[in-house]
Amino acid sequence: MKYLTSTIIALLLVFFFVGSNSQNYTDEQIVNAIYKAEGSEKAKKPFGILSVPCEGYDSCRQICLNTVKNNRKRYADYGHKDYDTYLEFLASRYCPIGADNDPKGLNKNWLKNVRYFLNQ
Repeated sequence: MKYLTSTIIALLLVFFFVGSNSQNYTDEQIVNAIYKAEGSEKAKKPFGILSVPCEGYDSCRQICLNTVKNNRKRYADYGHKDYDTYLEFLASRYCPIGADNDPKGLNKNWLKNVRYFLNQ
């Protein structure tokens, strides 16, 4: 019984720290991960920005940063009701699965890719 209790406590701690870790990324870290997930310097549109006109790295980075900041506030206000993490919420807005501008269905990889680059 003691072993089982210790195992359960250990698993809960791992779940807590792994699950909550995604909330601790800075806006800058998330923006940097988005840049990489969207193709870095090889991307036709830096940061994958399609909804707002932007030209070049600096302009598109600022729009991405604004999006990350604004959605962090939205998540705090109401998004946590439907999403376990801020990154899941952000993904649903930044590149929603099934979007009309995603005919190849690549948006389903966005969250996994952003998380990958955040953990590099």
